[in-house]
Parts: sequence; C-alpha cells; structure tokens
Amino acid sequence: MEAPPDNDVLWARALHFTHHDGSPGLGGVSLGVREGEILAVSGPRGSGKSTLLACLSGLVPAQRGEVWFNSVPVHTMGPVARERLRRDRFGWIDPRPTLVPELNVWENAALPLMLRGTGRRRAKTAALEWLERLDIGDVARSRPRELTQAQRQRVCVARALATAPTVLFADEPTAPLHRADRAHVLRTLTTAARSHGITVVLATHDAETAALADRTVSLLDGRRVNTVHLPPVGETEGRAACSLSV
Repeated sequence: MEAPPDNDVLWARALHFTHHDGSPGLGGVSLGVREGEILAVSGPRGSGKSTLLACLSGLVPAQRGEVWFNSVPVHTMGPVARERLRRDRFGWIDPRPTLVPELNVWENAALPLMLRGTGRRRAKTAALEWLERLDIGDVARSRPRELTQAQRQRVCVARALATAPTVLFADEPTAPLHRADRAHVLRTLTTAARSHGITVVLATHDAETAALADRTVSLLDGRRVNTVHLPPVGETEGRAACSLSV
C-alpha cells in the first residue's frame, strides 16, 4: 500500500463505486488535492461528482480503491472512525439546504461546533461571525421556516465554515441561489478558504463557479476526462469524442 505524497492533504487512487441499482458511479478515479487548494470537480449531472465527494469524505466507502487524508488511510476505517473524521476535520455543504427546524439560525450554524464539545458561548460567537459575513446576521434568531431558500443555504455555508474544517466538501453549494446571491456566497466561501487555509473540494456543473478554483478536474460517466470535443450544433448526438484517464 503506497502512501500519498506529503503535500497532498487528500489522495485517492483507482476509486470504483457502483450504485445499488447497478448504475456506475465511479470507474477508477485517481486524484490528489494539495493543502489549501480549491479544487473544482466539474462535469454534467450524473457524471459522478457527488459520488466522488462522498467517497473522498468517507461518507460512503468506495467499493474498490484507496482514500488517504493526511497520510491516514480512510478506506480502512470503520464507520465510527469515519464519522469522527467527518465531524472533527471535514465540513460539508449540500446542494439543498437542510436545517434543524426546532433550532434558530445561529443554533443551526453553531450545532457542529457544539457537537464537537465547544462551549455554547464560543460556538455562538463563531456562528454569528459567519452569519454576518454572509449578510444574514439579522435573521440569527429566526427559525428556518421563516427564511427564504437562499437564506437557508447561506446558513448551511456559515455552518460549514464556522468549524474551520481542514477540508470543506461543497456539493453544488450555490445550486438553490440566484445569480447575485451565488456570486456573493462563492466570493465569501473562496475568500474564507484562502484566508483560513481551508482545502476545498467543490462539485459543480457551472463553468463560472469552476473558474474560481485553483484547478479543475473533469468527470464524465464516472471517469476523469482530459479533453472533450463537442460536435457542432445540429450534428447527430453521440458524436462527441473524449480522451479518458483512469
């Protein structure tokens, strides 16, 4: 078992994953993510972006292949160890905002910190700081049902950043947002990542979002794509040629 390069905070080799219905998720994807890097994983819907993030974060174990975090083999960890790793070292932003309805906004944003054992006052301070940065400090005491979908997604972003994770996995984090909201949230997210040294793995099908990253890895049908040549408009579907690396 070969250890990853020292400068890679995340490293994956030959990841394979097949969904329960038999459809392919990943077909031998390998990649490395450097410390402090913002890496965009791009590709159309169904290309394997979400599956790759889930395997890299330990949320779902790959069926074959290796995942390393800071030279620690995630692929050999049991469920409890992987859950602890996600709680203590990783942050996650879903494409759909999911909040605890019984908690107010700042409590939702502070929840992962309190689950780590951080005191309520300190966790509240960190949560409020990020809510202010995302321009939703004025709704800190509101309940999720009182917010717009865009506001709820900003709370989710604040929740992920408040823990100062080593690696932040963002799966289409601005999908529910309008263009103006999307630009602001992405600017806050990338600025925070760079200033705090947070490594970001960002799944997106949007070229403008991917352009904000330091580097882009493209997927198509669960495999890494080096080049894609699309046929001119009007030509028969299926004429696209692509060069794949696994």
